This record gives sequence, structure tokens and C-alpha cells, in this order.
Amino acid sequence: MDLSASTALVTGANRGFGWALAAELLSRGATVYAGARNPDQVDLPGAKPIALDITDPASVAAAAAATGDVTILVNNAGSSTGADLLTADLDDIRLEMNTHYLGTLTVARAFAPQIAANGGGAMLNVLSGLSWVSFPEFGAYCAAKSAEWSLTNTLRVQLADQGIRVAGLHVGYMDTDMVRTVDAAKSDPADIARIAVDGIAAGAYEILADNAARQAQAALSGGVSALYPQLP
Repeated sequence: MDLSASTALVTGANRGFGWALAAELLSRGATVYAGARNPDQVDLPGAKPIALDITDPASVAAAAAATGDVTILVNNAGSSTGADLLTADLDDIRLEMNTHYLGTLTVARAFAPQIAANGGGAMLNVLSGLSWVSFPEFGAYCAAKSAEWSLTNTLRVQLADQGIRVAGLHVGYMDTDMVRTVDAAKSDPADIARIAVDGIAAGAYEILADNAARQAQAALSGGVSALYPQLP
């Protein structure tokens, strides 16, 4: 895919990994819309800030109407409430699902026709190694990412004949505000952004960005005992 001839929309581009993705796409010559709830917070020279709250269908529709030339959609915007499925407020659990699953779906439905009308292109959904393995301490996030993975698989098949390649990016912890309290090895978001954009350019369907993602995928074939060795 010729990125220099592409126009990308990155959701949640005002900070963290979304900012790194937008910067990487810009560095390769793409035109980039940087979506954010508050576009005034987008500090990225060369990007085109655009108001976009993926949990608000009216905001998503307005962003689609304000563009028209998008050929790459990057569904990056996310939330992390740290909600435990058994004890957390259900509103926090709903927020995770509304963001990662319904929000991603809303944006995909709004922009897929635009990408197809422009001759096809790509959609990248930022998933996680936690799409495949769940940690109880933030079970709501894991469940939402698993739902987004299933969504990605479905869209990949449905949109293929429209010339849209749908990719899923699986990655472990990155050094962003979302996981600032996590004491674990973290990747540099800029490094993962390069891997992700390489995958878009190559037309990859699945991008495993680090060892954590590769290990999580490999554990799937081992069944429950491999995924959750702590079980008796």
C-alpha cells in the first residue's frame, strides 16, 4: 500500500499510542486526520485535528461527513477503567464495551463506505495480547478487547470484497498513561507504531508487535491450562 498517497484517520490521536501512530503515518507521507474528543489537544504538526468521540454516534457521523477522502482508518481510541467483572460498578464495565466494541464498530460502519468509495484501503484495529488471555484485575477491559477481536475477524471477511483489508494489532504493555501504574516491561509506543504501519503497508491481516502478543497467541493452542496455569 502506498502510504504517501493515502489519507488516514486515527482515533484517540491526541496522546500516547494514537499520537505515535499519527506521527508515524505523517512521516511516511500520508495525510492524517487526528481524531480526539477535544481537537484543541492535538499537538502534532502536519496533522488535521478533527473532533471525534467514538462513543457518540452523532460525533462519529459528523467526522465522517467532514472528511470524505479517508482510505486508512485506525481504530485506536480506548479506555481502561480497571474494572473487575465481579465487583466493579456496571457503568465502568459498560464504558469498556461501549468504547472498545461498540465505539470501534460505530466508527467502522461510518467510514467503511467512505474507504470503499475511494477505491479501497485499510482498517487497523488496535487490539491487545489481552484479546486472548484475561486478567481478573481488569477483566472488563479484557472482555471488551476479546469482543473487539471477534469484531475484527468479522469485518475482515465482510469488507474484503470492498477492497478493504482489516488488520488487528496485538501488543502487550506500552509506555503510555493508560498503564502508568503497571509494573512490567513496556514497549516504546513509537517502536510499536512503526511495526503497525509496516503491517498496514504490507497488507497484513494480523500484526503481533511484541513477545507478549506472540506468547498469548501461542498459548491459545494449549487450551485453558496453558492460558491459566494458576488454576488447580
